[in-house]
Amino acid sequence: MEFSVQTANPAKAETACLVVPVFKDSELLPAVAKLDDASERLIDQLLERGDFDATLGNVQMIPFAPGLGTERLLLVGLGEREKCQEAAFLKALDAAFTALVKLPLDDASIAFTDVPVEERDSAWKARKTLEAAERAVYRFDQFKSKPAPKPALKTVALLLSDADEAAAVKEGARVGAAIGEGINFTRTLGNLPGNVCTPRYLAQQAEKLASDSKGALSADILDEDALEALGAGSLLSVGRGSREPTRLIVMKYQGADDADEAPHVLVGKGITFDTGGISLKPGEGMDEMKFDMGGAASVFGTVKAVLGIKPKLNLVFIVAAAENMPDGAATKPGDIIKTLKGLTVEVLNTDAEGRLVLCDALTYAERFKPASVVDIATLTGACIIGLGHHATGLLSNDDDLALDLLEAGDTAWDRAWHLPLWDEYQEQLDSNFADLANIGGRPAGTITAACFLSRFADHFPWAHLDIAGTAWHSGKQKGATGRPVGLLTQYLLDRESDAQVDKNDS
Repeated sequence: MEFSVQTANPAKAETACLVVPVFKDSELLPAVAKLDDASERLIDQLLERGDFDATLGNVQMIPFAPGLGTERLLLVGLGEREKCQEAAFLKALDAAFTALVKLPLDDASIAFTDVPVEERDSAWKARKTLEAAERAVYRFDQFKSKPAPKPALKTVALLLSDADEAAAVKEGARVGAAIGEGINFTRTLGNLPGNVCTPRYLAQQAEKLASDSKGALSADILDEDALEALGAGSLLSVGRGSREPTRLIVMKYQGADDADEAPHVLVGKGITFDTGGISLKPGEGMDEMKFDMGGAASVFGTVKAVLGIKPKLNLVFIVAAAENMPDGAATKPGDIIKTLKGLTVEVLNTDAEGRLVLCDALTYAERFKPASVVDIATLTGACIIGLGHHATGLLSNDDDLALDLLEAGDTAWDRAWHLPLWDEYQEQLDSNFADLANIGGRPAGTITAACFLSRFADHFPWAHLDIAGTAWHSGKQKGATGRPVGLLTQYLLDRESDAQVDKNDS
């Protein structure tokens, strides 16, 4: 999506469509008031007569706007002014772009940067505007023989009243466009069927990202022979029953001025299809297990966003990719496997495979001497029971890291909720025959899964994001959401800001 920032009189904006935000119970915003004056009180009259209801999310197209430079006017309801916080602002944005992409126009101007949202500046609003635009034009139709026409919208102009904010708004829009592209990349990887998006396909995507990056990104792919030599028995055990070979994918981004600066590491669970293995899942809804690589997809999407934004950080992205299938060679309940760390694991349930691929990936991350490690995984159904589909579960061995992620989630409006990781929960993983079991029973399933991972993250600040409830939608609107690319990218951008502050202080 291309964008521009304009500070001219909105009444003179020459555009195919001008998007105008309107409160239900308050006077018109200054920019909107200028439009109203130039159009002989067109907007005010529509409100007074009740021809437009400015309830949050309502939209109305005005096909002819006399006195204005635009060809058409799109009114968007913001609801009551005192209730216009982040959620309301974003809902109105989504409503605006949902309406825009249905129209046969390739450009639009939007006057949302002046909408007052408490504690959010114009740069944040510009960022969310471009994210919303990118999400709205997304279509996943490559497997339809007769796909519907794609949205024509290609350019968005952000109308701004204060010229002094233009630079910040332009930067916010640039970041938003990159994050939006990353979100859409994640959605595409998640939506692809399991017979297309395999571990080898993910490896190819990593190599393509590296090839297209002009040297900004490198990709190393560890095949099964390399993993066997390494000793990654836990990761390999998950893919034993599949004809699709397992892969460990490692991407490196060197953006810091100091090449030796400790990197931040993201680790994604990449189970490209999860039958449950020998502990076979019920057939109903099993098609959605193509989304079980949502953690890996979000890592890829964050890589895409990072390559667009180009932060001055050193980063490592690791994806543990495997397919979990039942077969004569598959791991069985009761089998004992040896991890890359050297710990042995009694596999009590082969459907608790995500932690088995992640534990070796976390051990592999040690070699980079990381500043922080965050793993992302569609790990437990228990997280959906506890938090529903609104919040990502967050557990960590470092309170500062947890707070940083929570703050990033609030900024990105891609929120997480902090759960405890107390030592008392570790006892549920005791095994009579191995160092630990791969499940801890029904109580606190999300927490004990993180407890398992914590055994492999004792040499660095680490956090775990359980996205089982947030990575995709079920039912009629089935499809990948692109979360938590926004949270992860914001977390990394905040680390860049912190590094710059530390550099200035020294």
